[in-house]
This record gives sequence, structure tokens and C-alpha cells, in this order.
Amino acid sequence: MKHHATDAHTLVAAYALGALEDSEREDFAAHLQTCEACRLEAAGFRATAARLAAAVSQPPPAAAKAQVMAVIDGVRQLPPRIPAPSAPPVLGGMLRRRAVPLALAASVAAAALGGVAVWQTQNGQDLEQRARQTQQRLDAVSAVLAAPDARTVHGRAANGALTTVVASKRQNKAVFTAANLPEPAAGKTYQLWLDHDGTMRPAGLIHGDGTVVLTGDPAAAGAVGLTLEPAGGSPQPTTAPLLLMTLAA
Repeated sequence: MKHHATDAHTLVAAYALGALEDSEREDFAAHLQTCEACRLEAAGFRATAARLAAAVSQPPPAAAKAQVMAVIDGVRQLPPRIPAPSAPPVLGGMLRRRAVPLALAASVAAAALGGVAVWQTQNGQDLEQRARQTQQRLDAVSAVLAAPDARTVHGRAANGALTTVVASKRQNKAVFTAANLPEPAAGKTYQLWLDHDGTMRPAGLIHGDGTVVLTGDPAAAGAVGLTLEPAGGSPQPTTAPLLLMTLAA
């Protein structure tokens, strides 16, 4: 489905996550040549998606390769797979509404669950629980990333951590991502805050590199803050902010 020029800005997230059709990707690539705002947002979405995948990735168990090699000779080989008849084309609008969440889910879930499939029998319940938790995170995060009004800002905390906030005023949701966040001291944790006209309100905890959906009312906030607090968090900041990032208008 083709878009008018005025609609092009809403395809930034889908383009960054590789969820556009070939013709749309070519059109949007041409649009990027003349739109600096979209170039910056596309770079932000790519960085956020990469951090999400890294945040939930898990290395395969050390014994996985040995177990697979031990049983591989006894596994019956399947016959060649014959492609099924092509399905009728899906409507462009329906594809677009689902493309971004599906693309993000595929990239992050693959990183989260890859390498542990051989343990499914022994750890079925654990994998199911992990899959549910991953899916819940994906649903919440991808809804914000795919929002037509999503806006991205980047920052650097006083301790050197690189941060990104993607916010949607229409959904009243915001996603915070941190990379290179130093390990907090024993008994301490990192706490996020929303700045409402100078009043700092708790917005959740982040324990290290990763991504969280902020709690509270981000649509009415002017900035996102990060402090180091006692374990469990505080009702008000007890230390100077490591970061205070102004949210995009």
C-alpha cells in the first residue's frame, strides 16, 4: 500500500525494524535523504531494538552442544519440505498494524530463547514461564515503539550509561533503555522518576542494562530522571540525579 508524503513520518519504527514491504522500504529510504528528523528517529529505534535483544539474550547451557552431538545420530531425518501454495495477499493496512510488534517479537524472542530449545523436555515449565514473561514485555514495549506518535530522546548519565527513552503521548506510555549501566553497590538500586513541574514521582526500578516500561503518567511529565537509591526504591529521590532527560514534545 502506498502512502502520501504526509504519512511517511509514521513509518519510522517499521522501517528501522525491517517490517516494511520492499516498495515501501525503497520509498521510505528516499524520504530519509531529505528528512533529518526521521533519520535520527530511525537510528534511535535501531539502537533501542538492539539493546532490547541484548537485555533478554541468554547464552546456551554449557552442556547443550555435547548432548545434541550425542543424540544426533539417532534422530530420523525428515523428508524434504514442499512449499505450500501461496496465500492470497494480505491487506496492507492489516499487515502494517501487526508488522512492528511481530518484527520486534521475532528478534527479541529469538535472542531470549535461542540456544535452550534442546532443554525443552527437562525444563518445559521454566521455558513456558520465561516465554510468557518475555511475551508480556514484548507486548508492552512493542506497543510503544510502534505507536505513530512515538518520539525518541537519547542521553548519557553521570556514571557513563547510555540511555534512550521512547514515549507515546497518545498511549501515555514510555520505555526506558540503559546500556553500560555500572553495577550498583550492595543494598542499592537504580530508580527512575518522572518530573512533573519540579515534583519527582517514582516511575520504576532498573537493576542494570535493559529496558523497562515506566510507570506513572509520562504524557504529563517533562523529563525522566535516574537516581541511585536504597534497595526497593524510595518515595522521593535521596541522591542527586545521575540523569535528567527532557522528553520530546
